[in-house]
Amino acid sequence: MKREELYKSMGVDQEVLAYGRRIEKKLKERFEAIDETAEYNQLKVLKAMQDNRVSDVHFAATTGYGYNDLGRDTLEAVYASAFHAEAGLVRPQITCGTHALAVALAANLRPGDELLAISGKPYDTLEEVIGIRPGNGSLAEYGVTYRQVDLKDDSGFDFEGIRAAVTERTRMVHIQRSKGYQTRRTLSVQDIGEAVTFVKSIDPSIICMVDNCYGEFVERIEPTDVGADLCVGSLIKNPGGGLAPTGGYIVGKEPYVENCAYRLTSPGLGKEVGATMGVLQSFYQGFFLAPTVTAGALKGAIFAANVYEGLGFDVLPDGSEDRHDIIQAITFGTPEGVVGFCRGIQAAAPVDSYVEPEPWAMPGYDSDVIMAAGAFVQGSSIELSADGPIKPPYAVYFQGGLTWEHARFGILMSLQKLKEAGLARIPGEA
Repeated sequence: MKREELYKSMGVDQEVLAYGRRIEKKLKERFEAIDETAEYNQLKVLKAMQDNRVSDVHFAATTGYGYNDLGRDTLEAVYASAFHAEAGLVRPQITCGTHALAVALAANLRPGDELLAISGKPYDTLEEVIGIRPGNGSLAEYGVTYRQVDLKDDSGFDFEGIRAAVTERTRMVHIQRSKGYQTRRTLSVQDIGEAVTFVKSIDPSIICMVDNCYGEFVERIEPTDVGADLCVGSLIKNPGGGLAPTGGYIVGKEPYVENCAYRLTSPGLGKEVGATMGVLQSFYQGFFLAPTVTAGALKGAIFAANVYEGLGFDVLPDGSEDRHDIIQAITFGTPEGVVGFCRGIQAAAPVDSYVEPEPWAMPGYDSDVIMAAGAFVQGSSIELSADGPIKPPYAVYFQGGLTWEHARFGILMSLQKLKEAGLARIPGEA
């Protein structure tokens, strides 16, 4: 069977396929640059593993308390080395990115302290953690106050606004690298470094924490390379490489990471406990694969931007600008567009491809949300996935793809569904 016939048998017609091929041909040089970054990051991870003398003995499982888990301790040293940080906390007991962020916040803030978000409102699921929306056990209930400084219209930091907002109670600054459910640009590591340097010039004791979700290995440096005290993320996103079945990480300055360990487990126990129950090989191998898996997802995001920009939709980032995470936002302006796109992504999945996703009241969000993720790991957004809130401006957020080839197929299938619903019209060849 020819390739075109195979695509047709899987639901993608010749018009959609030909349009995708035209777009792809224009992206050759950009894809080569992504491959060069992946090569650099692959060597960086490999060096971290070699420097820390990773051995097959480190893949052994522990149970119960998890005392003397050499594999767990070595993995945390590998993460610290790769991120050029003093210490790391990498655990299956961290359930998701929101949990990792909640641990880092609660571990390093005390009653009377103030948290200052300088990249605008944090991601939706943090609102109840902080207390922006009422949440059981929020930081607000423990006497931690919150303020924010919005980004400027060009998505740059408002340095004068930051200076005015910092007070003697400001203990931590929160920076969110990725856009979340907002139509702003993602922050580069250089942007983040400039903000950290500025905050430290006001008060060196302020802890600068970065939500690094979706950004790992997109660039050659990470926020810890430019002065961030804490860098936090999820293992079912970029650094898990599609193999980690759960988990999260926190890397940064040793005292702050130690605080996180005591919050995650218990005062007096910290890093010493926490059984790994057979997941370590997946953690190590996923981290090893992460640079190339991230590169494939990044190519998919750029392809999506160019495909939908060519159809007249607003996309962020646009088809030509630099990338600092794997997320691609596409604004459809209607709920039907968001739903149709997500159904196309679901139809392209290896798991549950026959399921049609529907918007629902997902916990932690202030509106119905639709999510498409036919993934090997539930909710894994380094795998081909898309989601969006059903509210204006009706934008969808696409990310992932364990391989570039699968990411490409997912975008073509999303376009096929929109075409069949009369929501997208494919232009003729120029």
